[in-house]
Amino acid sequence: MEPVTLTTDRLLLRPPTPQDTGTVLAAVQDPDILRWTTIPSPYLVEHARSFTEQLVPTGWANGTTCTWGLFLPEEEELVGMLGLAMRAPGTAEIGFWAGKEHRGKGYVTEAVRAVSRWAFTELSIDRVEWRAEVGNQPSRAVAERVGFVMEGVQRSGITHQGVRRDCWVGALLPSDLGLPSTVQYLPAPR
Repeated sequence: MEPVTLTTDRLLLRPPTPQDTGTVLAAVQDPDILRWTTIPSPYLVEHARSFTEQLVPTGWANGTTCTWGLFLPEEEELVGMLGLAMRAPGTAEIGFWAGKEHRGKGYVTEAVRAVSRWAFTELSIDRVEWRAEVGNQPSRAVAERVGFVMEGVQRSGITHQGVRRDCWVGALLPSDLGLPSTVQYLPAPR
């Protein structure tokens, strides 16, 4: 798959490139990003290089993971990062982080909504899943603002720094954004 650039009212979403390595490295030194994501800790220059030079382009090329840097368009200042990993036919998992100085401004919510809409309309995805370690309230708040429905706690659902941890699980369906599904969805009776 060819890399895709998206825009929102305030953001430019584009795949990070080797020119962004230093910026990514600096942003990820934030203890909150290291605490709540599965990014290696400590995060070293070789991790940032591998991410921008190998992981991002390979994910796009083989269609397994679409990664965007979230940039303010004027100076292309890095706001955060967002990835969409294909999990099963019609299902993708979304993950994201925001730089400390850009939190609380709605940028990540805007990006998650745009990428989810793109996945539903361009990739025939019918379910975008979100997971976060129990306690990661900022990530959960973004998911809920976008419209993800919380489905519960998955025991031992993620591994972080070599430890299995419980995680919250939520999902967004096309209908949550007023879009049609590619296949019929028959919800369980209530």
